[in-house]
Amino acid sequence: MAPQYLETSEGRRIAYHKTEGRGPCVVFLGGLKSDMEGTKAVFLEDWAKARGQAFLRFDYSGHGESSGRFEEGCIGDWHADTLAVVDGLTEGEIVPVGSSMGGWQALLLAKARADRIKGMVTIAAAPDFTEDGYWANFTAAQKEELESQGHVELPSDYMEPYIVTKRMVENGRENLVLREKLDLPFPVRCLQGTDDSAVSTETALRLLEHADCADMRLTLVKDADHRFSDEACLALIASAVEQVCAG
Repeated sequence: MAPQYLETSEGRRIAYHKTEGRGPCVVFLGGLKSDMEGTKAVFLEDWAKARGQAFLRFDYSGHGESSGRFEEGCIGDWHADTLAVVDGLTEGEIVPVGSSMGGWQALLLAKARADRIKGMVTIAAAPDFTEDGYWANFTAAQKEELESQGHVELPSDYMEPYIVTKRMVENGRENLVLREKLDLPFPVRCLQGTDDSAVSTETALRLLEHADCADMRLTLVKDADHRFSDEACLALIASAVEQVCAG
């Protein structure tokens, strides 16, 4: 099925698929360089349709079928895309489900639209990764290359090398969520594999300890990797989403 498109105030064209149904609307927030055709997004859409639940998946600008080039984007741009989609395509309560970078986006969404969120699920959430993952681990030579060339290339276990731009790093610093108070006034379920080579269990524990949330649980799955997409992991995702939807 061809996607629909939302034109944002920034002039970006965001591709999306929306399933009508009862609320709260489950909104899938994908990872860096991922798209809305990924296993978890499509699985949750099928799950939502079977329940008669409203569901929304979309591509950030520079991802999938949306406009723009990945190398031109940054965390703040994708946050703006998320806000545009949530504000323009949903009403009432929502349940963000954030995977990897989408977990960071879900937390930024919580800071901007806490009153809209009934509950949240994160899967291998990667808050602040541009600072704590990229910048903190860059060599002196890479930092110099970032300054002089405007970007560096990083190898990936899952796809072609990442292009990390100076703008992405600098903008990431403007959107950090683990350096100041983080209120999550709704149920939160965090899922994390212990064999994740992209996001560590330490990151998951740091988020758990940092957030101010009365109902927050972290589930560690032994030997699960960053994809978190096998049958057992997908069942855990569905169970977590069902929990927070029910309140």
